[in-house]
Amino acid sequence: MSVVSTYLPQLLQGLLVTLEVAVGSFVVGFVLAIAAVFAWSSGPRPLRWLVTSYVAVIRGLPELLVIFLVFYGGTVLLTGLVGNYVEVSALAAGIAALSFVSGAYLTEILRGALQTIPPGQWEAARSLGLKQGQLFRMIILPQMFSHALPGLGNQWLVILKESALVSIVGLEELMRKGVVAAGATHQPMTFYLIVAALFILITTVSTAVLSFGSSRLTWMR
Repeated sequence: MSVVSTYLPQLLQGLLVTLEVAVGSFVVGFVLAIAAVFAWSSGPRPLRWLVTSYVAVIRGLPELLVIFLVFYGGTVLLTGLVGNYVEVSALAAGIAALSFVSGAYLTEILRGALQTIPPGQWEAARSLGLKQGQLFRMIILPQMFSHALPGLGNQWLVILKESALVSIVGLEELMRKGVVAAGATHQPMTFYLIVAALFILITTVSTAVLSFGSSRLTWMR
C-alpha cells in the first residue's frame, strides 16, 4: 500500500490531464460537428462535398495515425514557418487530433438526428420569416440535440478511452502515469488495475449523468 500511496498523486494528476484531453476534444469536436451539419444541410454543393469528404477520410483513418499526423506534421509545419525547430505540444496535438476524430463521428450522429426532424418544422419556421441561421439555432438545433443525446453520450465515452492513445507522443496522462509507475515498481498488475478502476469510475459517473440528462429531455418532449 505504501507504494500505491506514493504514486497515487501522480495517477490523479494524470487523470486530470486525461479529462482535459477528453473534454477539450469533445467540446471542439462538437462545435466542429455543428458547423459541419449546418454546412451540409444549408450550404452550397462544394461545402456539402467538403463535409462529406472530411467525415469519410477521418472515419477511414486509425486514431493513432491521426495523432501522429497532427503531432509530427504540426512540428514540421511550424518549423518551416518559423525557421527554427518548434515541437508541437503533446497536449495541443492530442486535443486537436481527437477533435478531428470526434468531429467526424459527431457530424454523423447529428446528421442522423437532423434527418429525424419532420420537414414541416423547416417549412413552419420559414413561414414565420426566420432566417436560415435563426431557424437552425432556435428551432432545429434543440430538437436535433435531444434526438442525438444517446449517440453523443456514446461518443463521449469513446473519446474518453481514446485519450489514452495520446500517451504515445509523450503526454503524461493517466495511462502514461500508470505505465511509469508499473515500470518503476515492477508491479504492473497493481497499477494497471488502479488505472482501470479510475477509467471505470469516470465512465460510471458519465453514464449516470447522461442517463439523467436523457430522462429529462424525454420528459420535456
